[in-house]
Amino acid sequence: MELRHLRYFVAVAEAESFTAAARSLNISQPPLSQQIRDLEAEVGTRLFERSSRNVELTEAGADFLEHARMILGQVEHATRQARAIGSGQVGALNIATTGSVLLGPLSNLIARFRDAWPGVFVRIHEMDPEAQEAALLSHRTDLSFVRRPRNHPDLVANVAWHEKVGIALPEHHRLADFGKIALGDLRQESFVFLRLADSRFARYLHDCCVAAGFVPDITNEVVESYSLTSLVAAGLGVALVPECIRTLSRPGVVYRPLADPAPEADVYVISRPNPGPVIAAFLEAAQGSPGKRIDAGVR
Repeated sequence: MELRHLRYFVAVAEAESFTAAARSLNISQPPLSQQIRDLEAEVGTRLFERSSRNVELTEAGADFLEHARMILGQVEHATRQARAIGSGQVGALNIATTGSVLLGPLSNLIARFRDAWPGVFVRIHEMDPEAQEAALLSHRTDLSFVRRPRNHPDLVANVAWHEKVGIALPEHHRLADFGKIALGDLRQESFVFLRLADSRFARYLHDCCVAAGFVPDITNEVVESYSLTSLVAAGLGVALVPECIRTLSRPGVVYRPLADPAPEADVYVISRPNPGPVIAAFLEAAQGSPGKRIDAGVR
């Protein structure tokens, strides 16, 4: 049974005339009559009572009409849905990120995207960068936002936004009144740090300290940047943090910018090559146009 059989049947049933139905379908009457006979043969019963004056549905035909309309309606809905998904108007978008990245522009970016694409459901997955990469490669997520992406031949990255690294200090620290602080001025300080074993960003900050002439004295390590502020408030050390951490405004903690050249906390958006329309639309909103592969030199 083909969909055209159902369309022809519904047209005849609604017009109560083969002639009128053929005219509305823009076909001649003999092929239409043959198509209806073929449909009745396949169904195994008569669907119409025919006379010289009119065409009436049999009891079986009346019941079949309800099902035919429902099937055609479902096909039409499925077609519209497929076209909408194909054009990026509807769908789902799974974004992986860390809690500290959510403190930055990402939330505003998602809000603007949802205004422009209300049919797309956005789901956030908070996970560490290594888990993000695995989820992206296994298609469990569609995009990742990380600070120090690993060079991977099967992934594409672009800078989503630029961010600097600052220093979080206890409010009564000796450097708290400085406008800007050089990284080398912190050589005598105790540090609280992101966990070096888990974070490429933490290892980058550690390398920046070494380049400034000292190895940081790390007293405690945590998983998330915003957790560092609790340790700073407790007097356990100072912390190198992305600018977005300033939005936390934690009592007992002050934030100061680092003098140039300051470490960077740029956030990259990571995707698989050849993204679908929904992902491509978000990438365009995030950084203009997708597609620049991570350079081997990205830290």
